Amino acid sequence: MENVIIIGSGPAGLTAAIYAARANLKPMLIEGVIAGGQTGGQLMITTEVENFPGFPEGIKGPELVDLLRKQAERFGTRFVLADVENLELSKGSPFTLSADGKTYQAKSVILATGASARWLDLPSEKELQNRGVSACATCDGFFFREQDVCVVGGGDTALEEALFLAGLCRSVTLIHRREELRASKIMQERAQKHPKIKFLWNSVVTEVHDVKAGTVTGLSIKNLKTGETSLYPTQGLFVAIGHIPNTQLVRGQLTLDDNGYIKTKPGTTSTSVEGVFAAGDVQDHVYRQAITAAGTGCMAAIEAERWLGHHGHL
Repeated sequence: MENVIIIGSGPAGLTAAIYAARANLKPMLIEGVIAGGQTGGQLMITTEVENFPGFPEGIKGPELVDLLRKQAERFGTRFVLADVENLELSKGSPFTLSADGKTYQAKSVILATGASARWLDLPSEKELQNRGVSACATCDGFFFREQDVCVVGGGDTALEEALFLAGLCRSVTLIHRREELRASKIMQERAQKHPKIKFLWNSVVTEVHDVKAGTVTGLSIKNLKTGETSLYPTQGLFVAIGHIPNTQLVRGQLTLDDNGYIKTKPGTTSTSVEGVFAAGDVQDHVYRQAITAAGTGCMAAIEAERWLGHHGHL
């Protein structure tokens, strides 16, 4: 019987582990998320992290994850490399989960399973990730100062990305498959009034160039009305077609919002089930930053420790 099991090994899960271990909860952290889940979270596919406090020269994403992991290990966190296949929350504490054929029980659970960016599913896009292709303007926009970039999408996220990039880049082209945007009216007005933002309507990206050069030099754009494909020069591609929260394990067991993110009580990481806490991008569709994920990981560990103590589990 574990005091707390943490599911997920990004900055939220690892920070929760650090705090839980220092509180002598002897946490177990299961690194897999779902079948084929990425250990270490989205930082593992981020080359340079320049906005995490304490690293004035920047740090590579995998290196930051490794440092967080070593810190959690130093305080006694036990790591299990496994994919969680099932998590039973309906009966209350203690909770039961199975991972790679083994069964575990925990008095409390911290869910830090993250969210995955939606991509265009182009082979060239995948090969050029972190070489000019990104899904996070606030993470990577700094590298494209005074350059021409493109954003794919038509919702609030895409327009937020475009407006943020417009403050850094020479020009921003928003590529949308329809003739009108799905974003809120106020966001549309802001983007359409901005002198640096232009629009390509009824268009989709069919290829990202240039894989051989190892950097983005342009896009093949197909006009869905005419069927014509043209080459559009650009130095960066930001894909903003949404994120998918990794909530497969808890659907039907926890209250989720309309987009599938775990709902937490305002100002806390408490979920709709007592003793279950959620941290990081799995419950945050607004900020989605490593530092905010780490902050909620800290909150979840403190709240779990207080909940365990209050219910006489320690």
